[in-house]
Amino acid sequence: MQWQWENATAGAVAGFTTVAALHPLDVVRTRFQVNDGRYTQLPYYKNTAHALFSIGRAEGLKGLYAGFYPAVLGSSLSWGLYFFFYSRAKHRYQKGTEEHLGPGLHLASAAEAGALVCLFTNPVWLVKTRLQIQTPGSGARQPYSGFLDALRTILRDEGWRAFYKGLGPSLLLVSHGAIQFTTYEEARKFVITLRNKQRKDDNIVGDKALTSVDYAALGALSKFFAALLTYPYQVIRARVQQRPNTDGLPKYRDSYHAFKETLRFEGIRGLYKGIGPNLLKNVPASSITFLVYESVLRFLN
Repeated sequence: MQWQWENATAGAVAGFTTVAALHPLDVVRTRFQVNDGRYTQLPYYKNTAHALFSIGRAEGLKGLYAGFYPAVLGSSLSWGLYFFFYSRAKHRYQKGTEEHLGPGLHLASAAEAGALVCLFTNPVWLVKTRLQIQTPGSGARQPYSGFLDALRTILRDEGWRAFYKGLGPSLLLVSHGAIQFTTYEEARKFVITLRNKQRKDDNIVGDKALTSVDYAALGALSKFFAALLTYPYQVIRARVQQRPNTDGLPKYRDSYHAFKETLRFEGIRGLYKGIGPNLLKNVPASSITFLVYESVLRFLN
């Protein structure tokens, strides 16, 4: 059996590169997402630039890179597993046929990969969220000293089930990856077909391979489209994953409660809090990810 290790390696390298370059924007996005002005009290930020400046001034580089270790671990693991499971699913659906996979099977492959990744990585993302919104003087609870301390404290105080808070929205966010990968695959096929048709019309022999700029543009386009459609799930997940109050009660009982309360007190805009830094981070991040992925994959092959 061919295990597609090249896909997993390329995905992991791409994920690490992305996180290392753009993590401060992820911190800003998470703080915007959870700051509802009611249950969570965080410093007031006017916009992304003000947030970056304020965090850097008040908390230093440590604040801008809060939750960096679980972010690197989670992203590298997620992208590695995602590309691995995705390529395996496509290989399975492709078996026995010479035809190219259509949008439906690309969607099914991406959804299957995303669901499996969620089960493996939800505890890591929960810890990342809590570390990112942990600010000096933000509460009476003893702050986590780091990733391992957070894991131990959560297991001791809340039990193993706490690691799967926000799993519902995470599974719904599988649609994000499915939409992104399907858009990427279909757009890539369209561009290749268009380029080759143009070369044929110009009587140029041979197929035209995509360039690094093409991969970067396709990655950005697919991420932008997927983000607009699925962003509210990210807001709900971040709010559900917050640390309980000092009395041990969660700020939101479950995902439905978080959705209802957000819509009730903040309206539709509340479901899109942090969309600015999210796009600033993830659109170029997706360009970097797919560019590195395709480059590493070509090198390994």
